[in-house]
Amino acid sequence: MASLPVYDSSGAEVGKYEIDPSEIADRINKQLLHDVVVMYHANQRQGTRQTKGRGEVAGHKKKMYRQKGTGNARAGMRRTNIRRGGGHAFALKTRDYSYRLPRKAIQLATRMAIASKIQGGQVKVLDGLKMDTPKTSAIAKMLKMIGLDGRSSLIATAEYSPSVYKSARNIEGVSVLPVSDLNALAVLSPNCLLLTREALDQLRKQSKR
Repeated sequence: MASLPVYDSSGAEVGKYEIDPSEIADRINKQLLHDVVVMYHANQRQGTRQTKGRGEVAGHKKKMYRQKGTGNARAGMRRTNIRRGGGHAFALKTRDYSYRLPRKAIQLATRMAIASKIQGGQVKVLDGLKMDTPKTSAIAKMLKMIGLDGRSSLIATAEYSPSVYKSARNIEGVSVLPVSDLNALAVLSPNCLLLTREALDQLRKQSKR
């Protein structure tokens, strides 16, 4: 059983939130977490690098000069890879690196990532986080009071909040995501996971399905 500190919107500790990490995920499989993180990294690769082979560069295919009698080393066409302006021997081509693991494996990895953060004491709970208008200074002050100033953090809300997102997007190392958009890479990358109480309750309900 883990006891997570609960903070209000001003950053003051107002209580504790009791939760058993096994409610989110009954085990933590490091191999599955690794596989899912590698998948997300692969899907982020653009794969747009490209070089020209000898069949794609400008120049004719005719032999540059006759084989014998010139005193020079024998030479083939101008487009060969050993000459300046020639094509590459092993030309790079555009490639799609993306792939997809089974949906249930990805969902399980997300829950495992959250459970590992809870076990590692890297989760804090917000009693509530509602903002009518964007205000970066309010989020920055709250993070400083909690002790997350200068540390990478992910703020997870129950639903998408434009005001919270706009308030935190200019703070370096801080990101905001609704519970529905959480994934293993987004959870594991920052040092701390900051969840609203409503978001954590929602996660517990989803894990019981």
